Amino acid sequence: MFSWLANAWRVPELRRRVLFTAFILAVYRLGSWIPAPGVDSEQIESYFDGRGDQILGLLNLFSGGALSQFSLFALGIMPYVTASIILQLMTVVIPRLAELQKEGEAGYAKITQYTRYLTIVLGGAQATGYAFLFRSQGVLQAGSGELVLIIVSLTAGTALLMWMGELITKRGVGNGISILIFASILVGAPIGIAAWWTGGPMEKLFYPLIALAIVAAVVFVQEGQRRIPIQYAKRMVGRRMTAGGSTYLPLRVNMAGVIPIIFAAAILAFPPTMAQYFPATREFVNEYFQPGDWIYLLIEGFMIVLFTYFYTAVQFNPVDQADNLRRHGGYIPGIRPGPPTAQYLDRVLSRLTLPGSLFLATVAVLPSLFIAYGGFSQASAGALGGTSVLIAVGVALDTMRQMESQMMMRSYEGFLK
Repeated sequence: MFSWLANAWRVPELRRRVLFTAFILAVYRLGSWIPAPGVDSEQIESYFDGRGDQILGLLNLFSGGALSQFSLFALGIMPYVTASIILQLMTVVIPRLAELQKEGEAGYAKITQYTRYLTIVLGGAQATGYAFLFRSQGVLQAGSGELVLIIVSLTAGTALLMWMGELITKRGVGNGISILIFASILVGAPIGIAAWWTGGPMEKLFYPLIALAIVAAVVFVQEGQRRIPIQYAKRMVGRRMTAGGSTYLPLRVNMAGVIPIIFAAAILAFPPTMAQYFPATREFVNEYFQPGDWIYLLIEGFMIVLFTYFYTAVQFNPVDQADNLRRHGGYIPGIRPGPPTAQYLDRVLSRLTLPGSLFLATVAVLPSLFIAYGGFSQASAGALGGTSVLIAVGVALDTMRQMESQMMMRSYEGFLK
C-alpha cells in the first residue's frame, strides 16, 4: 500500500494534480464555514437540529454541512447537477442540442456554456427559496436589501463551486463535480462514527457489518464487466499489410457509475425547494418526501434504474461502435458487421444494464429501510445511507482508476491489481 503511494508521489505531474485537488478542496471547506452576509449561523444551525428527519438534512449532506450554517457555499454543487440533468434530457427532444452533441468538442463547449447559464438561474431560484423559508421560520432577520444581498452571495457561491469543479477536472485528479460531492459526504463521516460508538449494542454490532457489506457490493458491481471478443482481419494500409489479431470490448455492468445516484438525489431535492414558494404544499412534501419514507424510496429506486439506462445510452452508442469496428476491420465472431453488430451490442448492453441498475437501486434503498426500522440513530443513518455510500465508493473507485492510468503510463505498479 505504501509503495504505490510513494510511486504516485514520485510522478511530478500526478503530484501536482493531487496537491491542486487538495488545495481546491481546502478552499471549498473554508467557504463552507463563512456565513453569508447578515446571517446568524447559530440560529440557522439550531433550526436544523430540530429537523433531523426532514429532507433538508439530505440537502445539508450534499452541501457538506454548509446549508446548516447558511454559508457562501450553502447551495453546494447540486444546482449544477440539476442543470446538467435538464440539458441532457433536452438533447432528446431538441434537435439543435442533439446536433451540438455530434459536433465534437465545439458542440460540447456550447452545451457546457448553456449548463452554466442554467446553473445560475437554478441557483438563484434555490437561494431565494431558502432565504424566504428561513425568514418565514424566524431564524433569518433580514430586510429586502439584505435578502437580495444574501441571494446574490449564495448564487455567486454556486458559480464559484462550478468553476472550482471544472478546475479539478482539468488540472486535478478525477471528476471535479463528483469530487466536491464526495468531500461533502465525507464531512459527515466523523459524526456517524461517533454516533455508532455511543449507540446501543445492536447498532454497535450491525453498523460495521452493514457498512462493509455495502462497500464490498458496490466495488463488486462497479468493477464487473462483460468482455465481448473482437477479431481484426488482415488489411492493406498503404503498401503494408497489417496483421490481424483478437482483443475484447469491455462492457461494464454499471457503465454510468455514480451519476444516476447523483441525478436521482438532485431530482428528489427539487420538490422541497419548490415547496418553499408554495407554503400550501409544504406539509405534503414534508410528509411524503422523507429519505426513509416508502414513497421516497420507491421513487428513488425507479429514478436510479431510469437514469442508469439513460446515461448508459449517452455514454455508449451501439451504432457508432459498430461503425467504428467495421471501419477498422473488426468484427464479433459469429455476428455480421454493421447493423447486426449494433443490434447485438444493444441487446447485450440492455441485459447487462438491467441487473446493474436494479442492484444500484437495491443498495441505495435497503440500507435506509434497515436504518429506519432497526433503531439506528439519525447520525448513523446519515453516514450509512445508501446514496452517500454509493457516491463515496463510486467516486473513490473512479479517482483511483484515473491515478492508476497516470501511473501505468510511467511504468509504475499501481494499486488496482
